[in-house]
Amino acid sequence: MVNNQSEQLDAVFHALADPTRRAMVARLAQAPCGISELAAPFDMTLAAVSKHIKVLEGAGLVVRNIQGRNHTCQLDTRPMHGGIEWLRHYEQFWNQRLDALTAVLIAEDQTRNSKD
Repeated sequence: MVNNQSEQLDAVFHALADPTRRAMVARLAQAPCGISELAAPFDMTLAAVSKHIKVLEGAGLVVRNIQGRNHTCQLDTRPMHGGIEWLRHYEQFWNQRLDALTAVLIAEDQTRNSKD
């Protein structure tokens, strides 16, 4: 059985892997906006923009509100928290490894200096 948290994390990282979608997330972090406004900076069709938004929606990063023909997108950052925690784990892992490497290099320098 596939872990639902793992699927959510995969969807978030997939959505954020694309520079266009990251730019959309950055824009939506400022304020909710309509599809046309969100599409304005990109040289692509509204259909292509809509596909990007659907990926963001699938990851839970965007909520689309529909009133008549107007679609407004709003950012939901909650799904990013799982990714942040995942990255923090590896940040701690690498910090520990780099601290150990630093200690070894300092010890080597001290050994080398004491022989001189």
